[in-house]
Amino acid sequence: MNLADFWGTVFSFEDYGEILALVINSVWAGAVLGVLGGVVGTFVMKRDLAFAVHGISELSFAGAAFALLIGADIITGSLVASIAAALVIGLMGGRAREKNSVIGVLMPFGLGLGILFLALYQGRAANKFGLLTGQIVAVDTVQLETLATASAILLAVLIAVWRPLTFASVDPDMAFARGVPVRSLSIVFMIVLGVSVALSIQVVGALLVLALLITPAAAALRVTSSPRLVLLLSVVFAVAATVGGILLALGGRLPISPYITTLSFLFYVVCALIGWARRRSGHNGGVVRPAEDSAPRTTPVSA
Repeated sequence: MNLADFWGTVFSFEDYGEILALVINSVWAGAVLGVLGGVVGTFVMKRDLAFAVHGISELSFAGAAFALLIGADIITGSLVASIAAALVIGLMGGRAREKNSVIGVLMPFGLGLGILFLALYQGRAANKFGLLTGQIVAVDTVQLETLATASAILLAVLIAVWRPLTFASVDPDMAFARGVPVRSLSIVFMIVLGVSVALSIQVVGALLVLALLITPAAAALRVTSSPRLVLLLSVVFAVAATVGGILLALGGRLPISPYITTLSFLFYVVCALIGWARRRSGHNGGVVRPAEDSAPRTTPVSA
């Protein structure tokens, strides 16, 4: 394949307007998931749960693949498996080493089960591929409303527990001493995370869900340590990557995930360079530390 053929595969905007009109609900669905991913991702980074997101996504993939095999609703299968995995991880409590071991066991187990179910599935190959790498589907009005409602409920739950959850994420020992229900908040957040993973898999696939739930928040933490600004930037990056990825994918023949993950990675690289430049110049506007250095020096919170 020469360079012209390659770019023709990646970007081709013939009849773009007509195609866009057919999948406008998918664009709105991507925006909704971007907002949800950006908000949830900030807590994922605060609680050091990037590894957990990957573990949950593998089990969610297995649940979706099993549902595809038996002819059940894929979203339901994905949700059930995600919540089950999230609860298992959440119930590990503060035993970080044991928790990471359990996640390490769940990941290959879930991926292996998912591949087994897909191998047994005799339907369209596109359905198999889409579970792993994401795909653009025609989202009807009912599906969009369901997705928006589910996302609104998850965001409402986070808003209701925002202050104690933030306290428990930043300093779990002090929060526990002050009477904050750290363990209960951990389980609540893990359920929110599990549902968010299941919803995100519809767009970016099981293997690349971190691009929606991790990378935007990680990029924001590279340029600021202000909680409000981190939240705002995380949402902006997630929405821009998701919606931008969908719009670009409409013009090519590739799955949607390469576009979304590339945009997310570019946001991260740009933010990392900005943070590096500010550190070199000695400016401190709440920007000086990379994400891993800005985390509180406390015992990791449960899940």
